[in-house]
Amino acid sequence: MKLSQKMLEIAITQLGQQEKPLGSNWGEPVKSYLASVGVGFPASWCMAFVYWCSKKASEVLAVKNTAMKTGGVLKAWNDAPKEMKSLIPSIGSVFIMDFGKGLGHTGIVEKFDDVNIYTIEGNTNDTGSREGIEVCRKIRKRSAIKGYLNY
Repeated sequence: MKLSQKMLEIAITQLGQQEKPLGSNWGEPVKSYLASVGVGFPASWCMAFVYWCSKKASEVLAVKNTAMKTGGVLKAWNDAPKEMKSLIPSIGSVFIMDFGKGLGHTGIVEKFDDVNIYTIEGNTNDTGSREGIEVCRKIRKRSAIKGYLNY
């Protein structure tokens, strides 16, 4: 099994996990997601969630974790080797959104079609915010995605 497939499986097990208290960017399991990238305080956690999933997946598969250990979405994109980047989604790839001024959002692609990607994301909500309260399934327009990372 590929690391990306196992990441997706692990992300699915986290659906519905929430910040405690809501809106705090903190509480278990968010603290664990953040701790996986070395952050010990409340912070945006979508990229930390992705890294936590990759870390768990690499442990289960006993393979090297190729994901960058960072809580920064755009840092993960900017510093990724060219061969990990794609403009086309795949199941288990990590999507990158860039809102400008250093703000981004990310999650893991569950499936896709010609128009949309269907994702599992941390730090979002039903309206699709990049500063939400939980791990959710979302639908995003492919046109809104900067690119994809393949771990």
